[in-house]
Amino acid sequence: MTGRLVDAKEIAALLGVPTSWIREHTRQGEIPHVPLGRYVRYREADVLAWVDTLAKPGRAGGPGYAPRHRSPRAASTAEGVTTTKE
Repeated sequence: MTGRLVDAKEIAALLGVPTSWIREHTRQGEIPHVPLGRYVRYREADVLAWVDTLAKPGRAGGPGYAPRHRSPRAASTAEGVTTTKE
């Protein structure tokens, strides 16, 4: 086995995201992980390699990435001020 196995809390701290985000993306199969029965662990090196794939030039996001669309009720003006349509 290569690399130490860590839990979701340690990966969340490493990436600077909430633990719930890590768990959600693990359930969706996006983050590389090691299932150990009812436990899930991560290899730090595998997660960092996964992050590197997200940072490649010309790539908008990772697997399952979908840009978030603004609410149809909100519109931006040229000055960047958001107004609400009625």
